[in-house]
Amino acid sequence: MRFGQQLRSSLIKDWYYYYISYDELKKSLRTDFAHTPAIAQAHNKRKPWSEEDEQRFVNQLEEELDKVFTFQKVKSQEIVRRINATEKEVNEAIERTRAAEQDERAKANAPTEEEYMLLEEDLSDIIADVHDLAKFTQLNYTGFQKIIKKHDKQTHWHLKPVFAARLNARPFFKDDYDVTVVNLSKLYDQVRTRGNPIKGDSSAGGKQQNFVRQTTKYWVHPDNITELKLIILKHLPVLVFNPSKEFEKKDSAISSIYYDNTDTWELYEGRLKKTEGAEAIRLRWYGGMETDTIFVERKTHREDWTGEKSVKARFSLKEKNVNAFLRGDMTTEQVFEKARREGKKSEAEINDLEQLAKEIQFRVIDRKLVPVVRSFYNRTAFQLPGDARVRVSLDTELTMVREDNMDGRRRAGDNWRRMDIGIDYPFSQLPPEDVERFPYGVLEVKLQTAAGQEPPEWIRELTASHLVEAVPKFSKFIHGCATMFPTRINLLPFWMPQMDVDIRKPITHHFGLDRPGHSTDASTSTAMEDDTDDELENDEDEAAVAGDENIRRLRAARDAMEQHESERAMEHVNGNGNIMDEEERMAHKPIAHIDDDYPLYDSDDEEEALAEAKRVGGWTYRWKLLRRHAVMAGDKMLDLLKAATPAPRPTDIPPAEGRMGIPRGKGVSEKRFKAPPGKKIHVPVRVEPKVSFAAERTFLAWLEFSIILGSIAATLLNFGDNISLASAWAFTIVAVIALFYSMGLYVWRVSNIKRRRAVNYHDKWGPSFLCAGLIGAVAISFASRLSNGGEGGLRGLTAQL
Repeated sequence: MRFGQQLRSSLIKDWYYYYISYDELKKSLRTDFAHTPAIAQAHNKRKPWSEEDEQRFVNQLEEELDKVFTFQKVKSQEIVRRINATEKEVNEAIERTRAAEQDERAKANAPTEEEYMLLEEDLSDIIADVHDLAKFTQLNYTGFQKIIKKHDKQTHWHLKPVFAARLNARPFFKDDYDVTVVNLSKLYDQVRTRGNPIKGDSSAGGKQQNFVRQTTKYWVHPDNITELKLIILKHLPVLVFNPSKEFEKKDSAISSIYYDNTDTWELYEGRLKKTEGAEAIRLRWYGGMETDTIFVERKTHREDWTGEKSVKARFSLKEKNVNAFLRGDMTTEQVFEKARREGKKSEAEINDLEQLAKEIQFRVIDRKLVPVVRSFYNRTAFQLPGDARVRVSLDTELTMVREDNMDGRRRAGDNWRRMDIGIDYPFSQLPPEDVERFPYGVLEVKLQTAAGQEPPEWIRELTASHLVEAVPKFSKFIHGCATMFPTRINLLPFWMPQMDVDIRKPITHHFGLDRPGHSTDASTSTAMEDDTDDELENDEDEAAVAGDENIRRLRAARDAMEQHESERAMEHVNGNGNIMDEEERMAHKPIAHIDDDYPLYDSDDEEEALAEAKRVGGWTYRWKLLRRHAVMAGDKMLDLLKAATPAPRPTDIPPAEGRMGIPRGKGVSEKRFKAPPGKKIHVPVRVEPKVSFAAERTFLAWLEFSIILGSIAATLLNFGDNISLASAWAFTIVAVIALFYSMGLYVWRVSNIKRRRAVNYHDKWGPSFLCAGLIGAVAISFASRLSNGGEGGLRGLTAQL
């Protein structure tokens, strides 16, 4: 969808005249426009862009920027005032409730359920306003970026660097809603619980004997981050670790330093391949660089078939002692000496932590682990206090930074981390090769439910909505290493080819924020789409005094609404009320060609070889090009023969319903991503011991069949005539071929299973050739006996049978 159409279909009716006049600015870029009839304009030629045109456009752009900035500032102040006023009302209602609980005489003054409902409606209305203002800001900022880009492209006058300074002078797009979200979450939770926030054991759910812990990660486009936070806070409060102090931006900052061996990259490859016992070692701190407490953590991956769960263990260390501990100059006994003296932890707990510290210290020294990459992000966590059954965290402004001392630069030096940066996102002081700013937010949903219990309904709706894109097993450590060390790492994670794909989806109209008293089947961002044609026509009549241009814009908005309504009518194709994205559309198609060997995502070696041959030229290039065209022609011919061959077609079976936003359909995407030259994409493959046992059982079945054929051949040799000898040779050859074929197939399967390659393990030709060989051997025996003729031949055949 073009931005102009997107703007018209997404704007809020009540704020219509405060949006950027994108169409007007586009018209100002035309030098062939004049107040002449449309036919005459069509014959006008575009004139060169003059300084007068540039000044006129810049003035108009300044007016639009002032209009948007002023409205955003006024609206923000209005929201702050409304929050403060509502906070006083909520505190007053809670005080009256507590007074009524303590004094019988105060019960008459206790707030009624209706008062709490009105407060909840007020807060819901404020939440919707915050969402609308965030969308307003995002749309207008995108509009300014688009129009500046269009101006520079059409006029060849470079306005972008100059106007960037003017945008920074009116930073309507830099408003941070984190503090607002935290304050709204606190108020909404107090009203929802009627002044009695939920309290419970911090290990709630952990004492159950049969429970399932499910963790799924999602990417969130920046346009949807604020909306997602506002939706979640209506179900879970923001988790604030220190409620006694005022929330600050740095309170949500989390930084981690990941360690690895820069020669072998063993920790990176272990975590990428999910091998049994794969570890990740990192040092983490919360807040700014002045934080004194550093957590040394180790994450260990466990395969499901082991019966164990992946674990994360950590212990705290003072910042001044980190270097000495990692070098081995400080013993683990010294680390926990103070903890033993204070006696705040039991001896068994201290011993466990000390054992963990010994293992990490030994691993760092023995494996020569050094800091390689830092991850920084601001985390907003949502969780009921003391209840870990549902935990949701959203990481924004995710950034990876190099920490190594390779390539002739000493970034961290002899220290355990570099000191030239802190939490000053976006780290503009760093060179481009040292920093990777992740374009999306990362949502992590952790559920701990009883066996057979479904996740909460709102979680299922959220994870299946247009706001998130499921990316299972996403890792900040893996992504940081893969992007920051492109010349040293050749095995990439499976999500790398998707980084250039827009993850935004069509809006799910059955999910989103709603205002009290409004329809609940639409997001507030689509408020204008809910208006009828009659209302828009009335708006046109009222706007007639404003001129024909306003009428044209309103009609354009109505046309966009009608088009959007027709798209909504097609949404029911997917059954869940959402227009299917590419993955979902592919999942509804029949299985395409799946005979190709692993990997699904791989660098095109043939293309590289052909490009290299083209660079060299000569007969080598001609021969490779001829061979490639011959192979392509053969493939096309084979496809045509397959299509023309009469054969039964399988019945399409609807794919199974997915969970947590991850499709579980049988369809295979027809879009094949390619890794960069010289790289390979690792496709995660789950391998359990029973897979190896199944391959072994298949080999033994082949072996048993070969032995049976060999026994038949040995029996035929007892007849002693030439005909029996020929039959024995035929069965022996089939048995030997089956034996060596099964052995080669078994070795190939075992080798690929060990390497976790996602090849097609199905053998569709071997059994067919075996049956054909067996039929041939029997046919030789029958033909030989019958060709002998007479009664002797029949008697011999009967004896053979």
